[in-house]
Amino acid sequence: MATYRTEPERSPVKRGVAAVTSIAAAVLLLAVGVLSILAGISAVATDELFVTGPDYILQFSTTTWGWIHIVLGALLAITAIALMTGALWARIAAVFLAGLSIIANFLWIPYYPWWSIVVIALDLVVIWAVSTWRPDRM
Repeated sequence: MATYRTEPERSPVKRGVAAVTSIAAAVLLLAVGVLSILAGISAVATDELFVTGPDYILQFSTTTWGWIHIVLGALLAITAIALMTGALWARIAAVFLAGLSIIANFLWIPYYPWWSIVVIALDLVVIWAVSTWRPDRM
């Protein structure tokens, strides 16, 4: 008996590219999580690194911001580890948490602008990589 395929066989090269993209996004998300945890620890420890500038609308102490970054960083790191497995819920959570990280770092700009801009850029790359990866099309 002959078997007929309705779809062409999927390219192993495309599947490899998809796997590398998802692993790269997971590694970037893990880096963002670790960076957020380190920034949070530095803020909670009342390090001399952060200088409070003029007042602005959303005022939290650096300790409060530190705890926000620690919790968000831990969630990002856990999601990054789950993203390495390719789970759909991890992809959705990665986009959501990277968006929260963008908002948190945007509000963190008055305390440490260059660090915030770097983390925002990494978050944007993660959102792009996770959103454009389509395992069903590879």
